[in-house]
Amino acid sequence: MAIKFQYNKTSLQQLEKQLKMRERSLPTIKSKESALRLEVKQTKDEVNRLELQLEQEIRSYENMVALWNEFNPELIAVKDVTLTTKKIAGVIIPVLDEIQFSIGSYSLFNTPAWFTDGIGLLKKLARTGIEVEFSGMKLELLEHARKKTTQKVNLFEKVQIPGYKDAIRKVKRFMEDEESLSKSSQKIMRANQEKKMKKIEAEEVGV
Repeated sequence: MAIKFQYNKTSLQQLEKQLKMRERSLPTIKSKESALRLEVKQTKDEVNRLELQLEQEIRSYENMVALWNEFNPELIAVKDVTLTTKKIAGVIIPVLDEIQFSIGSYSLFNTPAWFTDGIGLLKKLARTGIEVEFSGMKLELLEHARKKTTQKVNLFEKVQIPGYKDAIRKVKRFMEDEESLSKSSQKIMRANQEKKMKKIEAEEVGV
């Protein structure tokens, strides 16, 4: 990124202001990045745990596969999923709050005794499956925010801060050189004026 500047005092003040702003912001952005890294790791662990849990629940479901032929799958459905949000290191993340199920009516006398347990098992499976999905969404959002924050840290640390420092050095050097040149010019002018004055004085004395 090319930093635009001019070789004057106003431009120098602007460059110094921009540099200070980035140097002050950098520790905060680094803290955010660390917090997001930690949250990403914890969420990955959570996703792995839930996926393993879902696999175990499906295996227990498979043990009853012969019985499921008698079961009416329309007896249970997900009615509603309630969400809330929370901020993690400045990032708004959806949080799974409540899952509501609608249970169809069935006769306790005319259906097998295990139907009630079957409904409970399907509710558990659905809940875990939805939790896996939401944890995956949370992970994607956190990973995206973490990558953007890391990019900003790198931009400030490796590009902009060194760039502004270099631009400030160039402007200061130019202004110092200009000042030295101006002083030298003034000295030469004074010396020339003194020579002229001495010459005039000498001519006057000669007359």
